[in-house]
Amino acid sequence: MSKKYSTIIGAFALTLTTAFITSCGNEGHDNHSDSAADTTGGHEHTYACPMHPEVVGKEGDECPKCGMDLVHNDNAGNTNEYKMNFSSSVVSPKPGEEVTLSFTPKISGKESEQVALDVVHDKKIHLIIVSKDLSWFDHIHPEYNADGSYTVAEKFPAAGEYTLFADYTPTGGNHQVEKIDLTVTGTPAASVALTAQRLTGKADGYDVTITNDAGFVTNNMLHMGATISKDGKEVAGADLENYLGAKAHVVVIGLNTMEYMHVHPEFVNGKFDLHTTFTQPGIYKGWFQFQTNGQVHTTDFVLDVKEGKSGDVQGHDHDGHDHDGHNH
Repeated sequence: MSKKYSTIIGAFALTLTTAFITSCGNEGHDNHSDSAADTTGGHEHTYACPMHPEVVGKEGDECPKCGMDLVHNDNAGNTNEYKMNFSSSVVSPKPGEEVTLSFTPKISGKESEQVALDVVHDKKIHLIIVSKDLSWFDHIHPEYNADGSYTVAEKFPAAGEYTLFADYTPTGGNHQVEKIDLTVTGTPAASVALTAQRLTGKADGYDVTITNDAGFVTNNMLHMGATISKDGKEVAGADLENYLGAKAHVVVIGLNTMEYMHVHPEFVNGKFDLHTTFTQPGIYKGWFQFQTNGQVHTTDFVLDVKEGKSGDVQGHDHDGHDHDGHNH
């Protein structure tokens, strides 16, 4: 099994009304009206994106990567470098073999300390696993152990390369996404080619369709609609059950780059509005998860994102905001 660790700050996946792994609101933060340049008692306030903490600005600004409002960030001064130690109960797992995956959050230079994690969307770690060709997807949740590790059982369906995204928020720190590569032994099955855009996915009798009249291009804030239907009739988002604290969750991953994205849908006039910015062209696959009658449904879609330049797509206005970084 090969292990490759790299931290991606401010990644991606989709939620309705709140962010998938980090709240869209000021949960866990004080509400301040001071701008980033204002000070209180000699303390300068910093506003940052909840999902992309490297993006900072003043109160009222929006993140150019995902469109979320910047919030007062009490953790902006936290200089800790976090990492996720990973191990598997089976060194070389085989297809269909149950293995226990173990994750232990650490601070570089303070490896003896346990690292507490915040509960975000009902869980401390959201683990997304995909095959290299993105034909297989799983979203599971390791559980806490007394030694500070988090473990979960998994069975991989076929031999080949897999990528694990451990999505978590250390208490007192910013949101983290750790990327880990894992090899399942054996002869890999033929890759499933992803070449054509496909905007409708099906699961359990439901259809989910992604719409975007402006097209899919890089370097622009894109707004996509999402419509759920069953038996030809649209299903109202308000009628969906909460799944992990939200009406839906969406993860988007780049086929060639394995870029992990968190797209943020909102309710706008009773419709789903998913917004994000793609930084690189190419094929992306997304998974839209929602729950009805106690059952989680997972549909998928494929986007063919073309190269674009800033300004190719006009700003989208809703709820008194457009997405050129200014309020109205």
